[in-house]
Amino acid sequence: MEYVLLAVSAALVNNVILARFLGLCSFMGVTTRIDTAVGMGAACTFCITVSAMIDWAVEHYLLEPYGLGYLRTVTFILVIAASVQFTEAVVRKISPPLFQMLGIYLPLITTNCAVLGVCLLLVEGKMSFIGSTVFALASSIGYSLVMVLFAGLRERLVLADVPRLFAGPPIGFITASLLALSFMGFSGMSAH
Repeated sequence: MEYVLLAVSAALVNNVILARFLGLCSFMGVTTRIDTAVGMGAACTFCITVSAMIDWAVEHYLLEPYGLGYLRTVTFILVIAASVQFTEAVVRKISPPLFQMLGIYLPLITTNCAVLGVCLLLVEGKMSFIGSTVFALASSIGYSLVMVLFAGLRERLVLADVPRLFAGPPIGFITASLLALSFMGFSGMSAH
């Protein structure tokens, strides 16, 4: 039950994008179409989960025992970069059209603050390996869910009759804020 609550909290209540404001660059950049949002969400899900698992091991078996906590950010970024390179190679091989659609955003997962942010939150939360893995997977699923929802809303907005003053990014930001407000409704789930 503890892991279910952790997963719901990570995915919905404390969503990486809408509650922690991490990963906003890809949130606004890749969500013009649902298929690219799904591809980016899948790539980020893989990278966040794998990076968090490896970073947990690096933290507990290398950095913490030898007092190398000051190297945490650099080490985590190296692990993230390696997982992103692997993901990029797999996407290029499996789905060249998706690789073309994601363009520059795929290698930029390395600098996506959501990936590093989740890994640093795991250290801050002092979670077990299983707890860390559940948290990372749920956070990345929440990230993907918001990306796909927002992409669907943006596709509908293109067809809507929006006043000229609000057309483009302004209506996107208004929609994102309304989406964030709707996710705040999940915060009541944690109350007893």
